[in-house]
Amino acid sequence: MKKIYIVGLGAGNLEQMPLGIYRFLKGKDEIYVRTDDHPAITSLKEEGLRVHSFDSIYIKHEQFTQVYEEIVTSLLELVKQKNELIYAVPGHPFVAERTIQLLEQQAVAHNVELEYLGGQSFLDPMYNALRIDPIEGLQIVDGTDLKQDAWILTHHTIIVQVYDAFIASEVKLTLMERLPDDYPVTIATAVGSKEEVLETVPLYELDRVTNLNNLTAVYVPPVKSDILLHAEFDQLRKVIAQLRGPNGCPWDQKQTHQSLKKYLIEEAYEVLEAIDEEDDVHLIEELGDILLQVMLHAQIGEDEGIFTIRDVIESITDKMIRRHPHVFADIKVENEEEVVKNWEKIKSSEKAEEKQSDSIFAKKPKGLPALQRTIEIQNKAAKVGFDWGEPAPVWMKLQEEIGEFLTEAKKSNQQKMNKEFGDLLFVAINLARHYDIDPEKVLHMANEKFMNRFQEIELAAKHSGKELTEMTLTEMDQLWEESKTKYE
Repeated sequence: MKKIYIVGLGAGNLEQMPLGIYRFLKGKDEIYVRTDDHPAITSLKEEGLRVHSFDSIYIKHEQFTQVYEEIVTSLLELVKQKNELIYAVPGHPFVAERTIQLLEQQAVAHNVELEYLGGQSFLDPMYNALRIDPIEGLQIVDGTDLKQDAWILTHHTIIVQVYDAFIASEVKLTLMERLPDDYPVTIATAVGSKEEVLETVPLYELDRVTNLNNLTAVYVPPVKSDILLHAEFDQLRKVIAQLRGPNGCPWDQKQTHQSLKKYLIEEAYEVLEAIDEEDDVHLIEELGDILLQVMLHAQIGEDEGIFTIRDVIESITDKMIRRHPHVFADIKVENEEEVVKNWEKIKSSEKAEEKQSDSIFAKKPKGLPALQRTIEIQNKAAKVGFDWGEPAPVWMKLQEEIGEFLTEAKKSNQQKMNKEFGDLLFVAINLARHYDIDPEKVLHMANEKFMNRFQEIELAAKHSGKELTEMTLTEMDQLWEESKTKYE
């Protein structure tokens, strides 16, 4: 079996290298290193060791993933020729070293044995240089693949592989998504060596520092200010839990799923209003109010020991993945219509596993607003073929319902008038559906138009020094007609 000895060169110069590793290297003729850019390499070369680096591969590729993959491919080809070789990496082989991870994945398939010879990572001298205790919470992340949700703001964070201004700029922009521009960060270079440099700068200056190299890491201290945590989901959970807790708010404490129903409906309509206004600031506020309702319901569930917000999130995440196989699996779709058709098919198969009524209306919530529920009911009936194919018969049905209502209105039969007017509205909504008109939307538009026109009447009355109650219907109707030119 072929063999690769993997050596960790430590975090600094030759003086920091363990004696055992130094003696092992001194007894060899040549070694391969991921990069020449390490203080111990210079000393080893001066002592006569032949060093072959893979630095040239970095120039060939734009992505680091490609660089690391080619290095590993080269090592596996070389060991076939040499039977065994030494591969040395900065720091410790299992700390921030992607090539080692790739070798681990591929070694067995290539009949190659890997033997590791330690090496001090940069972490121990980093703790000492920064005066931090990792037990308080520490995360180490890769600066070349940093995502804004990849770290916990309340923990110590060390970002490695920040070795040039480009990476530093990317890191800066990512951090600024969640931290203030002037948040202090520390640039730590060659920690533990004679060349150690610690420089604390405001975040916005991170990519302006000149001493960035492959021994550079960026330390982000934990956030202590509650205000800076207000955008964090966990902070919201804590706030809601405190509101519902023993020393919380009396109003929040007494709420139940039932008592909150009306607020959820109100907040949903306020979101719709913000959307219609095209007011992003208002929309942010109203979406926050919707989220508040979700969090309150989840906290009630947690207080009662039934479910938590994690169950809610897990449920919707599972559903989205399950119902989007064209995104998360290998199902192919051509257009939006196929997506909807596939969604309904998956939904039907899920519902078939549940015990329920055979009716197509079994799962239509009774709590929906009547207008929306009518549309849902008619669409369900239409899907199984119970529908007119064109608007003409619907027009005839509408005229029939108007006639039946007028008959009962002449008799002043309130109970039957209610029934017939309900039928009239049901058919009117059906007619809107046949013309692909959203009755909720157009009724909202009509309401807005009426209010705008009426406000013109109010304004005109005020200018004339009259109260509306003092004006005749003819006077108001004249003002109404004038307002129509402004609000069509």
